[in-house]
Amino acid sequence: MENLLVDNVFSGRPVLITGAGRRIGLALAKDFLSRHQPVIVSFRTRYPSIDELEQAGALCLFSDFSTDEGIRAFADSVMQRCNGLRAIIHNASAWQAESQTVAHSDTLAAMLQIHVNTPYLLNHLFEPLLRGHGHAGSDIIHFTDYVVERGSDKHIAYAASKAALDNLTRSFARKLAPEVKVNAIAPAMISFNEGDDAQYRKEALNKSLMKVAPGEKEIVALVNYLLESRYVTGRSHAVDGGRPLR
Repeated sequence: MENLLVDNVFSGRPVLITGAGRRIGLALAKDFLSRHQPVIVSFRTRYPSIDELEQAGALCLFSDFSTDEGIRAFADSVMQRCNGLRAIIHNASAWQAESQTVAHSDTLAAMLQIHVNTPYLLNHLFEPLLRGHGHAGSDIIHFTDYVVERGSDKHIAYAASKAALDNLTRSFARKLAPEVKVNAIAPAMISFNEGDDAQYRKEALNKSLMKVAPGEKEIVALVNYLLESRYVTGRSHAVDGGRPLR
């Protein structure tokens, strides 16, 4: 292994993944580790998967992104452990619908905090760790959503915050080029939850042209492509099975 974690300090450049305890973030962390790429992951809830990632060699750091202080504390913890980052993958997310029991302003603030303010601050704080590694030597990837283009009548604040993150992609691409490539990935339905019934699964599959739940492997393949590219930046990459064409 080229880069090693010794006494919780990296000698090389790890990939940082926010929110890697489940689903896409977890799949990405496992893929990187399987190819001997050092990984730092953030978590707020300590799922059993976090123990598995630690056993596989990942550095797992608790994070609370609900406040600026929590964001900065996480950034400080990372910067104490490495002098450079190969990539930041902003996967941490929350899916909060409008509700009669929660003030709409609180819902909007929560969605903007996790989907906009957190990546905005972390990108700025980690800029010194991303620069200085040559042309297209580092990457930032934002996870947005299919609803950025379509909107959502039940998750209005969520959709708006993901749209703002989509715009951050282009702004940071302009700011950090050519040293750092910045891209977004906009998935639709990727995989089902265990409790999803047959009727829901059928209806969900019928919303796309491809009519399959592809699984996290599609996202993993796209992330690897973006990291290997020396040219692609400032773009949003849809992983939606042709859903807008339905």
